[in-house]
Amino acid sequence: MLKIYLDASTKGNPGPSGGGIVLVGDQLYEQLSFPLENLSNHQAEFAVMQKALTLLLERNLHQQTCMFFTDSKIVAQTIDKDYTNNPAFQDYLTAIRTLLDQFSLAIIQWIPENQNKGADHLARQGLAKALRLKDR
Repeated sequence: MLKIYLDASTKGNPGPSGGGIVLVGDQLYEQLSFPLENLSNHQAEFAVMQKALTLLLERNLHQQTCMFFTDSKIVAQTIDKDYTNNPAFQDYLTAIRTLLDQFSLAIIQWIPENQNKGADHLARQGLAKALRLKDR
């Protein structure tokens, strides 16, 4: 089983954003931080989920059980219900649904922020990268 912890950080709403992903599995522990474009805080959370799914597919890790942990209730509930009435989230949901269809078993679980500190720290690093890129 693979555990994936996700978080996003945004300065402003919308504004420069960053993402963080922690991958934990058998013989695997990896931390990723990356800049995102100018997004709302919720859009950034969806973007990180989409990036995590894409990354796992690229690495051929999608055939095992994948547990995704996010502190974004909107992301967890939207994916669980497979519905959003917010046009800003619709494209993300469509892309995420298409990616999830390629997984053997993917479970998305909401967790409190205090249980997601590793991904939060990485997301803040990703935001710092986005701010540096913006200042160039």
